Amino acid sequence: MKESAIGILINHQEQGLIWDKIQAGKRLLPADALYLYEEAPLGLTAAMANWVREQRHEDKTYFNRNIHIEPTNVCIYDCKFCSYSRLIKERNQGWEYTKDQMMDILRTQKDKPITEVHIVGGVLPQYDLDFYIDLFKSIKLEYPHLHIKSLTPVELYYIFKKAKISIEAGLTSLKSAGLDSLPGGGAEIFDDHVRNEICADKCGTEDWLKIHSAWHQLGGRSNATILYGHIETYTHRIDHMDRLRSLQDETGGFQTYIPLKFRNKENQMSHVPEVTSLEDMKNYAVSRLYLDNFDHIKSYWPMLGRDMAQLSLSYGVDDIDGTIDDTTKIYSMAGAEEQNPAMTTEELVQLIQKAGRKAVERDTLYNVVKEWNEPIAAGRLRSYFALPVIEN
Repeated sequence: MKESAIGILINHQEQGLIWDKIQAGKRLLPADALYLYEEAPLGLTAAMANWVREQRHEDKTYFNRNIHIEPTNVCIYDCKFCSYSRLIKERNQGWEYTKDQMMDILRTQKDKPITEVHIVGGVLPQYDLDFYIDLFKSIKLEYPHLHIKSLTPVELYYIFKKAKISIEAGLTSLKSAGLDSLPGGGAEIFDDHVRNEICADKCGTEDWLKIHSAWHQLGGRSNATILYGHIETYTHRIDHMDRLRSLQDETGGFQTYIPLKFRNKENQMSHVPEVTSLEDMKNYAVSRLYLDNFDHIKSYWPMLGRDMAQLSLSYGVDDIDGTIDDTTKIYSMAGAEEQNPAMTTEELVQLIQKAGRKAVERDTLYNVVKEWNEPIAAGRLRSYFALPVIEN
């Protein structure tokens, strides 16, 4: 949306002051973000977020070709929001892959042009430092071109504590074995009170931030997430983004911010209602405006569903993840829209194109692999990509 069109939407002095800051490249304050969450019209917030998105990326929307491998859903931790994991006493309900089994899963993709393997899962003693060093070396030996994005700070904190080594030493060993970047999981919400309510027994905020900081100091890149839409407030969301923005000022190592929606199926927080799709879009837009030093905002389409991910491209989002060529269960078990999350490249490209955007295939580090300049033939795909009518 052009600047003049945004001006027409402004009907309050506070809105005008925020828009002036955005146009001038000035940083929003927490009070500005709170106003956008609580009082500003969603249409105006969306228009400003889209303007920032187009200033940075024009109409480009990024995706990659990737596979997710989840070593186990058995975990020593008991997060109340998690529908995915099973405690050790329930391990007969879960899975625990060996290295060879994970390599076999990867081999099913050998004829596909994937560029990334994403490996995260539950925390168990056998998945220790030596296990992952062996796994990463094996992957690099067989697939030297493949980017390994693996291990959240929750997993790393346990691995390093068990190995009795420092964060820096542990990360250096994993990097030497082939680890290329860190995913953003395990951040949940940084406020200590809320964190203690929903995931008290796993690594805390300071450890999460320390691990990403140390990885950045080693020259590595990583992502960041938030789990929103449960018992947190807007102030908690802003505090979470503020801590990420401050660390990014120090290190510059974050690539992408990924808001993850709380889903309430089959977990200890099933009594907490999920937020609306309008709230999802508002959260993307405010995130784009507040995180001025993050290059990318991603909507994770298996969580949102294809239609909502498509709509998010008008609310500041410029990345919708990848083809997810697997049977990832972390969100499907929590009631996500996509129960068998996989899209062909052609499907993903047309989803982007139908939103009026240009599809750009990237690698994990946002190097361009291919720009899709020609439209994909409409008759080749299913017809459920039309933008939906959103109701509160």
